[in-house]
Amino acid sequence: MKNHNNSGKATTTTNFFSDWLQRQWYESKPPIGMIPLSVLFRGAVALRRLAYAKQWKKAERLPVPVIVVGNLTVGGTGKTPLTIWLIEFLTQCGYRPGVLSRGYGGAKLDKPLAVNADSDPREVGDEPVLIARRTGCPVTVFPRRAEAGRALLARTACDILIADDGLQHYGLARDVEIAVVDGERRFGNGLCLPAGPLREPVGRLAGVDLVVCRGGAAFENEFPLTLTLGNAVNLLDASLHRPLDSFVGVQPLVAIAGIGHPSRFFADLRQAGLSFEERTFPDHYRFTRDDMNFSEYAAVLMTEKDAVKCRGFACERFWTVPLRGYLPAAFGETLLRLLKVGHDG
Repeated sequence: MKNHNNSGKATTTTNFFSDWLQRQWYESKPPIGMIPLSVLFRGAVALRRLAYAKQWKKAERLPVPVIVVGNLTVGGTGKTPLTIWLIEFLTQCGYRPGVLSRGYGGAKLDKPLAVNADSDPREVGDEPVLIARRTGCPVTVFPRRAEAGRALLARTACDILIADDGLQHYGLARDVEIAVVDGERRFGNGLCLPAGPLREPVGRLAGVDLVVCRGGAAFENEFPLTLTLGNAVNLLDASLHRPLDSFVGVQPLVAIAGIGHPSRFFADLRQAGLSFEERTFPDHYRFTRDDMNFSEYAAVLMTEKDAVKCRGFACERFWTVPLRGYLPAAFGETLLRLLKVGHDG
């Protein structure tokens, strides 16, 4: 992967290590020395799940239904686009959803914090700001999701909560669990961290309510999540929109990505007919003005997650390319049925 010269040695080193680790997980056998650590990690995960199953540790139940969205693997699989889809779908069905997030990539918080479209991603994390900006939905961040939920319910009229990236957060009781699977890379070598990409063993999927597959071929029990690129939106003036095909032939053109799986974003742009240079940054990277010194390029394209961190030093050549998710009608029908069963129960 290429890296922008101004991003510095630390970013280059981080990218190199991240790329190396991804290759071990998805393309080759892991170093033997990591396997004992993976066994210990898997044992700790199993013990933690057992503690909640036996109620040695108590999961807190909130007074409204809770939907948890998460995945088994490290890195991006499409959780945020799915969360946005859920917000829009539930709103259309008459619900008033709110979102809980850890606020990964933000500052260390000592209490729950409300997020809005103008919140600082350095304080609350990039994904919560993106969700608030795209949907206008109430969002609260705090590592302890139940506490975040109580704070959100105290200040809003929400009647259902979505815990973004909360599959492994067992301290919050949930009514519906949704796991997102990378349909192309699946589960890599099938090992838990650090020898493999798994946060929990693959068998964990048998216990979730719904499995969503992003890209690749969905298995029989999985609902396919289709993500498509929308019109580009100008960072300096959000009222300016351009069809992606209007960038065909624009040169020089550069695309940047600081996400879990940047090659997917680049592949989607190329599928739209664009020719450009790539610049990759670590996931949740905190961009600076120096990082964005692309004065020699006619246009700069970036993901929405990166864009929320670059608005403070945007110029008229900066464009963000939003993702929109689509799920089959059967998924929505099944979700509503699960919510009704949970409510009646």
